[in-house]
Amino acid sequence: MTTAWVLATYILIWPFISLIVLAVIIGATVRDTRKARREGRDVV
Repeated sequence: MTTAWVLATYILIWPFISLIVLAVIIGATVRDTRKARREGRDVV
């Protein structure tokens, strides 16, 4: 029964972990884009 609880917890929590990672990536991209725009250069 312990294995079932661990699996259920994993299935319920992984979308939140993915959302946090996505938010970090988007935040870094927005920050880099704003900095590049202020400095008058391309992001890439």
